[in-house]
Amino acid sequence: MRLVVVTQQVDPSSPVLGATVPKLRALAARVDELVVLTDSAVDDALPDNCRVRLFRSGLRVGRGLRFESALTRELTRRPRPGAVLAHMCPIYAVLAAPLARPMGIPVLLWFTHWRKSRLLSTAERLSNLVLSVDQRTFPLDSNKVVAIGHGIDVSDLPCVARPADRAPLTGLVLGRTSPSKGLETILRAVGEVPDIQLLVIGPSLTEEERLHRIALERLVIDLGLLDRVHIRPPVPRHTVPGLFAEVDFLVNDMREGATDKVVFEAAATCMPVIASNQAFDTLLPPELQFGHGDVDGLVRAIGWVLAVERNAVGRALREVVVTEHSVEAWADRVVSLSG
Repeated sequence: MRLVVVTQQVDPSSPVLGATVPKLRALAARVDELVVLTDSAVDDALPDNCRVRLFRSGLRVGRGLRFESALTRELTRRPRPGAVLAHMCPIYAVLAAPLARPMGIPVLLWFTHWRKSRLLSTAERLSNLVLSVDQRTFPLDSNKVVAIGHGIDVSDLPCVARPADRAPLTGLVLGRTSPSKGLETILRAVGEVPDIQLLVIGPSLTEEERLHRIALERLVIDLGLLDRVHIRPPVPRHTVPGLFAEVDFLVNDMREGATDKVVFEAAATCMPVIASNQAFDTLLPPELQFGHGDVDGLVRAIGWVLAVERNAVGRALREVVVTEHSVEAWADRVVSLSG
């Protein structure tokens, strides 16, 4: 089988999009040829049975035209692709559908985010199937949604036994400094729990995120947490497993409608994870969940983590990730849904 995947970037070192590369590698292991259409790519990131076609252009219209030209060539080659998979970019599903579907080639959209848009609605209508982590991680009501897990590369995330007597215990927030991440809630909760510290690590890619980062730094000062909360820049993708090994639990307060992959990645290392999104109820016990923006609920969850045998909790979480959310399980499901 040939499979065409459209994605923004192929770069395993990217702190934001690096997790796409293990997914592509897993798909390549299950097909005869994987064709990747992308805006940018580093050399030698993918196996030998992958072909990368770039459609980069300085103008949006030029990028669209180059994408359609590259896709047309792939659709008319023999054997025809089993499917076209648009990875997190609804526009590519919209552009691909008029070319692929008349030829009997299904268009699949992988999307997991809370943000609705007219473009996403159009992409849902034009796609044969919509793939997501869970029915609740696609923001539109659609009978096309198929839950296939998150696709976590657990091979680089070994189980870590963390010292029970490590002091102070350290929590981690990993990801962009977006207002949607509930970071203010997390800082306020940490202020209510003495004798723990918190690392907030991640990029600020937009003006909104940069302004929010400044507001968070001011809040740390206002709450008197300069000695316990440390806001730091992003780290390279390959250093994340080492970072996980140095902390004791992860906190995530992402708004409803998306499940941050960092929650699954941290859980894969046998780390207790506290999260607010209800879609994590298939991964986390109730004691590790709280309501989005609920400072008191988060304080209770942190207290529970401090009181339990954390390594045992972490091992149970890893088992769920490996079974339901590994990149191997994800790729198996994508291939099975392709034509």
